[in-house]
Amino acid sequence: MLIDFCKYQGAGNDFVMLDNMSGAYDSLSTNDIALLCDRRFGIGADGLLLLSRDENHPFRMVYYNQDGSRASFCGNGARCICSFAVRHGVVKPDTTFSFIADDGPHSAIAYPDKNWVDLLMSPVKTVQRVGESAFLLNTGVPHYVEFVDNLDAIDIMAKAPEIRFSQRFAPDGVNVNFVNIISNSHVAIRTYERGVEAETLACGTGITAAAIATAVSTNTSGPFNVSARGGELQVRFNANPDSSFSDIHLCGPALLTFAGRTDSLA
Repeated sequence: MLIDFCKYQGAGNDFVMLDNMSGAYDSLSTNDIALLCDRRFGIGADGLLLLSRDENHPFRMVYYNQDGSRASFCGNGARCICSFAVRHGVVKPDTTFSFIADDGPHSAIAYPDKNWVDLLMSPVKTVQRVGESAFLLNTGVPHYVEFVDNLDAIDIMAKAPEIRFSQRFAPDGVNVNFVNIISNSHVAIRTYERGVEAETLACGTGITAAAIATAVSTNTSGPFNVSARGGELQVRFNANPDSSFSDIHLCGPALLTFAGRTDSLA
């Protein structure tokens, strides 16, 4: 099967993008997607996204992890697919448009001249404290956020899987983030993503979770600059009296790295 694709990245979080408005790629299997994301035998990516048709929105975002499993959302992937949708003429640049993902409706503005996307995330209803310095919240997918003094000292491939696969978060597991507070408006983060089962250079939903957890932990309101291994993103939101969070925006770069055609599934 010949597949035309684009490769995008947002702060080093990279994705394969497929135009599926015709339904041409509905038949891709879990193994097919994992192969396309494989960095040695396929294109290579942290995940794969389908730009698909929807009756009530300009498009539907369908997201798959690197291992081929489907996930309800991906923040950086969503920002990248918005840029991809502009490139393919599905939505217009520099103006607000809507789309739907498995976690619900979203809206965004894509600025292609600046390679920048401002994405409206889903509301966060609760933030649960799960330890002296750790929190659990869902920003489209579940995230564990633990505050640490030294990010570089963390052996993430040793510590994160213990949390990700722990009985407490079974059966689906959780994404794991370690966060260092630099100032009232600036934090740094390292993220281990389930479905990739490794540290990624950035994670949009993790960055959003880190900003909200910081606001709860420090009683500050942001906005926040969040420094990941692959770059910096910005998060702003409204903190509500009932301890929920709304009007959550994840903002940052979304860049086309290359486009091509593969027959790796042949």
